[in-house]
Amino acid sequence: MSNNQEFNLNDAELSEKLGEAIRFKRKSIGKTILQIAEETNLSASFISQIERGRSTPSFVSFFNIANALGSSMDDLIKLPKQNNTVTRKASRQVFNLGDPKRSYENLAPGFKKALLNACIIYVPAGHVSERFSHVGEEFIYQLKGTVEHTIGDDKFTVSEGDTIHFDSKRTHSSIVGDEDSIELWVGTMPILDN
Repeated sequence: MSNNQEFNLNDAELSEKLGEAIRFKRKSIGKTILQIAEETNLSASFISQIERGRSTPSFVSFFNIANALGSSMDDLIKLPKQNNTVTRKASRQVFNLGDPKRSYENLAPGFKKALLNACIIYVPAGHVSERFSHVGEEFIYQLKGTVEHTIGDDKFTVSEGDTIHFDSKRTHSSIVGDEDSIELWVGTMPILDN
């Protein structure tokens, strides 16, 4: 990974700030913890722990919380906006959620309201993702390692140099093989608001 500016949400101070941002947004739109829990299929106690900075949500959980709040992930994280036609390796934003060994290198969109989002995802060996579905589509180019993707009831194994492209409305998850994985992810899911 490059020497980019990192936003580590496992850091206690940043977890606390994320929790405060979620609580502030939730209260400002008049929702209860129970409503957010029901909309995200997470427990109310887990939402409460996140708001108090005692727990950090996974990427999927954070995405679902942001959606339940009518917000974007980057609005809650407060990453500086980057809309550049070219992003330089040394200046890309890197962030992680829930697992300090899994990080996302933001390949910032080139312009506001771009439909495609891209990042390089670094995932440790043996990582098992949550099952997830959302509107849009995803394209993954496997740069390193082997990953087994489950899309609906189908299983696909991709190795270095392989690609996979699918409709994200189908429930999907992945399991990383025996070595760390690096993948170029491109999708229409708005990971970071631009």
